[in-house]
Amino acid sequence: MSSAEAAGPPEEGARLVGARLRAIRAERGLTILELAAKAGVSAGLISQIERGGSNPSMKTVQRLRAALGVNLWDFLGEQEAAAEAGPPFVRRTGQRPRIVVGRTRLVKELLSPRSDGSLRFMLVTLPPGGVSEEVLLGPGEKGGYVLSGRVELSVEDRRAELAEGDSFGFDSQRPHQLRNRASEPAVVLWIMSMVDAHL
Repeated sequence: MSSAEAAGPPEEGARLVGARLRAIRAERGLTILELAAKAGVSAGLISQIERGGSNPSMKTVQRLRAALGVNLWDFLGEQEAAAEAGPPFVRRTGQRPRIVVGRTRLVKELLSPRSDGSLRFMLVTLPPGGVSEEVLLGPGEKGGYVLSGRVELSVEDRRAELAEGDSFGFDSQRPHQLRNRASEPAVVLWIMSMVDAHL
């Protein structure tokens, strides 16, 4: 288990992810051991996630959702939230799927009305010292706009310091990372045009 998945005080986000994982695994008729073998993670880690005692890394979430055959936001319960929200082209404030990832506790909230289209956008909140430890690479483009605070964006070997009001865009196959070196939280509107609808 990585430090990003170290057990800590249970929180609502971890409990919801754990409950969703347990429900989908049961729907698929898989035991914890069978899912562990398919996903390439330990049975102990899956058990800990299902109990809400572990905050899984993005890499682990990706492995689990791929093994279960669902996209990322459906894995996080997006379908149920969207069904209650009204028209399919609207995402209500209270219906945003939310996930807390990594050891620095980045918060990602889905804003786009659909999770199965090629265009997705979300709010990413980076606490002081926050860093995107595991990013998803694939065909498409990513971009964003800094709503508040300051962030450092690295794309391959180039870095840029971004402040409130700055925007950016790049090919999503290029390695990249966001980091908040400031003492205040930073909020970024993150936009993705992805070819892989499973992300």
